[in-house]
Amino acid sequence: MKLKKFMFMLIMTALAVVLAACGGDKEETSSTPAESGKESGGESRTFKIAHVVQESHVWNATAVKFGEELEKLSDGRMNVQIFPASQLGAEADMVQQIETGAVEFGFLTNAYMSTREDSLNSWFMPYLFNNLDEAVAMRESEEAKQMLESLSSQGLLGLDFMFAGNRHVLMKDGFAETPEDLKGKKIRIIGSPAMQSYWEKVGAGPVAMPLPEVYTSLQTGVIDGIDIDLDALVTEKYYENAKYLTLTNQMTFPTVIVVSQSVFDQLPAEDQEIVKQAMKTAVDWGVQEAVAREKANLETLKAAGVEVLEDIDNAPFQAVSDEVKKEFSDKSEIVKSFIETVESK
Repeated sequence: MKLKKFMFMLIMTALAVVLAACGGDKEETSSTPAESGKESGGESRTFKIAHVVQESHVWNATAVKFGEELEKLSDGRMNVQIFPASQLGAEADMVQQIETGAVEFGFLTNAYMSTREDSLNSWFMPYLFNNLDEAVAMRESEEAKQMLESLSSQGLLGLDFMFAGNRHVLMKDGFAETPEDLKGKKIRIIGSPAMQSYWEKVGAGPVAMPLPEVYTSLQTGVIDGIDIDLDALVTEKYYENAKYLTLTNQMTFPTVIVVSQSVFDQLPAEDQEIVKQAMKTAVDWGVQEAVAREKANLETLKAAGVEVLEDIDNAPFQAVSDEVKKEFSDKSEIVKSFIETVESK
C-alpha cells in the first residue's frame, strides 16, 4: 500500500514538472514577436530600384536618399538595392519587370514614359519654364497628380516627379541661337513624341539614341550635337567631345518615379505610408539638390573649357513652340491645362 502511494506521488510530481515546463515554453514563445519587432510592422524587405543614369547623377542620389529614409522610418526592416546605368536593361525591360513585381521601383525617364502616356508630354512643351525652379513648382500641381494617376492602367503606381535640370544644346561646332543654326544638324534626343516633334519642326535631324552610344557618336561625328541636361552632360563627360553649349532652356527633364502596383498593394497599410513618406522626403531633398547642381555643373563645364552662351533670345523659336503646344494640347486635356496653368503664373 505504501509502495502504491509512493508511486502515485512520484507520477504526480513528474506530471507537475512537465506541465510547468510546457507553460514556461508557451510564455517564452509568446514574447518572441515583440522581441523581434514584428508587432509594429510587416516583414523585412529589400526593394530593387532601376534607372538609366550614372551613380553620380542626382536621380541616383535621390534613390540613395530614399533608401536612407526608408530604413530609418521602418527601424531597419526595409532597405533598397539600386541598379543604375541600365544594369537591368532598357527602360522597356525595366517597366515590364516593375509591372510583374520582379523589380519594385523605377526612376524612369519622362521621355520614355511619354511614349506610353500622352499627358506626360506636358513637361516637354517648349520654352514653358525659364528655369528649373519654375518646373519644380509644378510638381505639386493638380495636372501633375493626374499624370501620375493615369499610370495605374499600366500596373504602375506613380509616386512623384524628380528633375535633372532643364534641357540645353551642346554642339561640336557653334552655338544654337536660332533655328537656322540647327537646320540639317543631327541632334541626339531621347525618344519622346514631343521632343521628336519639336526638333523636326526646328529643321534639325533628331536622332533617338540611348545614353551609352552618345559619347562615341559625338566623338566620331555620327551626330553634330545633343539635347541634354547639365547633370547628364557632366556625369557622362560629353563635353570632352563637344565644346559649344547654348543655354536654351527649351524643355525640362523629369524622371517619373513609380512602384509596382501589385507589390505596393501587398504591403501592410503602415508600410505603404512609410514608403510614401520616405519617397516624398527624398524627392523634396532631391529637387533642391538638382537646383543647386544646375549652378555647380555650369561652373564645372566652364572650368573644363566649354564655351557657354547664356541668355539667348527665344523669339526665333516662338512659331515652332506654338505649333508643338497646339499639337499636344489637342491630344490631351491634361497637357492643355498644364500649359495654361504655367502660363497664367
